[in-house]
Amino acid sequence: MPLHSSGEAPAPSSSSPYSLSSLKTEILSGLTVALALVPEAVAFAFVAHVHPLVGLYAAFIVGLITALFGGRPGMISGATGALAVVMVSLVVTHGVEYLFATVVLMGILQVAFGVLRWGKFIRMVPHPVMLGFVNGLAIVIFLAQLTQFKTPDPVSGDMMWLQGYDMALMLGLVGLTMLVVWGLPKITNIVPAPLAGILVVSGVVIGLGLEVNTVGDMASIAGGLPQFHIPMVPLSLETLQIIFPYALILAAIGLIESLLTLNLVSEMTGKRGGASKECLAQGAANIVTGFFGGMGGCAMIGQSMINVKSGGRTRIAGTCAALFLLIFILFASPLIEQIPLAALVGVMFMVVVGTFAWNTFKILHKIPKTDAIVIALVTGVTVYSDLAVAVVVGVIVSALAYAWNASKRIAAQTTVNSEGQKIYKLEGPLFFGSASGFQEIFDPLGDPNDVIVDFINSRVVDHSALEAIDALATRYEAQGKTLHLRHLTPDCKRLLKRAGRMVEVSVLEDPSYGVAVDYHGEIDVPQPQKA
Repeated sequence: MPLHSSGEAPAPSSSSPYSLSSLKTEILSGLTVALALVPEAVAFAFVAHVHPLVGLYAAFIVGLITALFGGRPGMISGATGALAVVMVSLVVTHGVEYLFATVVLMGILQVAFGVLRWGKFIRMVPHPVMLGFVNGLAIVIFLAQLTQFKTPDPVSGDMMWLQGYDMALMLGLVGLTMLVVWGLPKITNIVPAPLAGILVVSGVVIGLGLEVNTVGDMASIAGGLPQFHIPMVPLSLETLQIIFPYALILAAIGLIESLLTLNLVSEMTGKRGGASKECLAQGAANIVTGFFGGMGGCAMIGQSMINVKSGGRTRIAGTCAALFLLIFILFASPLIEQIPLAALVGVMFMVVVGTFAWNTFKILHKIPKTDAIVIALVTGVTVYSDLAVAVVVGVIVSALAYAWNASKRIAAQTTVNSEGQKIYKLEGPLFFGSASGFQEIFDPLGDPNDVIVDFINSRVVDHSALEAIDALATRYEAQGKTLHLRHLTPDCKRLLKRAGRMVEVSVLEDPSYGVAVDYHGEIDVPQPQKA
């Protein structure tokens, strides 16, 4: 899935990732990301109904810890909208202290997921779901920027679109930023294109004295160092009952978004990431964040794309981004607050262009209809609901589609050997989806007294398969006939053994490779014997 845009900076050509040239690229990439993090963190803090510094502290702490210890160098983490929309009801109902306690518990759950190595289950996310995730998140990032094209109505206070000159100026500055981000890499890679776009537009606005919205118009970002703070909530079962559902949802959403972003960054950089390691890093970061007055966070696909496209490939860029963010809070807030929002919107629009998988439109008519439906479904649910629901829905639909297709592949070739035994050589897996078709293959009334079911090209997968075998044996037994199974794989044998009185395992005439199930006699699982 080629997701690279023309604005992506190539990886440093030096053989050493820590050469002077590479370090410059990593540091400048980190600065670019930090500038883009500020309005995002402030906006998500507003969404969650908390102070802007709560979002900025989360961006700094989560970003720093995951940059140092995460599973994929190059990823950027911080406060995200996907988490903020879940937090808002908790904050409104119970207050910000319960949010801090929830973030700590969220981190503990994520660490537990990492210890249990559950991150590996991200491999079960099919490629159509990944495409839908990328496209949906690109649309979400695009829609989030549209709020900067609105202003409060002076009478009603409702948000309304900019009009006339103000809209034209905003569009012009956004377009200029996008032009710089697109065109600069064609000339030079000395400075990351997004950073150059921000600096050029900021220079134009400040130099010409243009009246546009700036970062400072959103909120002041000035503050001190985050202070250690134990959440002021009662240590009681009632508190746990309040925060646990939120913590579980936040942990799941955070890990899903982080692991999918990890896969995307890994694909773009050509290097694999560690899913379980990322779970541990995200969990540790959120635990620390909760004790230092942050709103928690996870991987940010937009900022991660900015970092990768600016040339950030190591942990240096992410670490620098977090440290620059802290510097902004402590010392440089007057400068950062002068940055026009139009420049940051332009950068994010280029992220949207580079993130959206435009080849989706070319392949929709070439791939199976089910995959096309999954792509559209996940994209839509991501936009209108949230990422976690979209991924779960996509995986379920993909799994059901696979089960339906696999259920139609059960078939058998029949032969009769020299001893008069009829052999059904199965093709395809036997599981809940194919159990009904399995029954239709056989003819207990017309078959000879001995029937062999050969599983050399099939597998017994689940309990429904065992029930199907048991029902088939009952049908043959009612006709006074015997059913045998052979060529079972070791895991199938173990499944049959655990089935108890449903089946009996015995050895047929070919003990060197086959085990069979005979539905007559006592339950016994003897070891294979030599002929």
